[in-house]
Amino acid sequence: MIQKHKLTPRFISLEGSEGAGKTTALKVIREILDGWNIEYICTREPGGEPTSEKIRDILLFSEKLHAKTELLLMFASRNEHLENVIKPALNAGKWVISDRFVDASYAYQGGGRELGFDRIKWLDEFIVSDTQTDFTVLLDIDPAIGLERIKVRGQSDRIEQENMEFFYRIAKAYKRKAQLDSHKYAIIDAAQTIEKVKSDIIQSFEDFKEQLM
Repeated sequence: MIQKHKLTPRFISLEGSEGAGKTTALKVIREILDGWNIEYICTREPGGEPTSEKIRDILLFSEKLHAKTELLLMFASRNEHLENVIKPALNAGKWVISDRFVDASYAYQGGGRELGFDRIKWLDEFIVSDTQTDFTVLLDIDPAIGLERIKVRGQSDRIEQENMEFFYRIAKAYKRKAQLDSHKYAIIDAAQTIEKVKSDIIQSFEDFKEQLM
């Protein structure tokens, strides 16, 4: 049995709007960490924990939610996720990979819902506090391309049914957040071929390896 490396636990998030290819990217990240012999868990937002998954259903499948309600539900879900999954894993010495984390709120609620970054920042400091990500991979894609990709999935959830302007605001907010945290962000052009996206993700981890290890 291969002995896993005992290193400072790291928190990695994967971000991107609809149709960016996060499922494929997550598989690549897992392969990278397996190659590094890192012990890790994978989780997601909204969700990742029983109560958070119930809130996820409200967020995605309610007929209608006020923007502020959506924001507060996201952070309620995130708090349970942090306290019951993320923090225990990090404290146990495991790395955490989360399919979306707090940056998604800056993008979706701050940008998409036009609530602004200041409200998100206050909740970020209150709920997330010092449990911030060490490295974030952002899959950047033109919303028109991303939404075309997800049409094959069939029925859309409440978020996916929003208008195109909503998704362009999300893309703009993601880029703004990446600029604010450029020291820990890798932006991947998700409109490229799958093989090129995989290659760029692998290269981004090599570029950040010294910082992470």
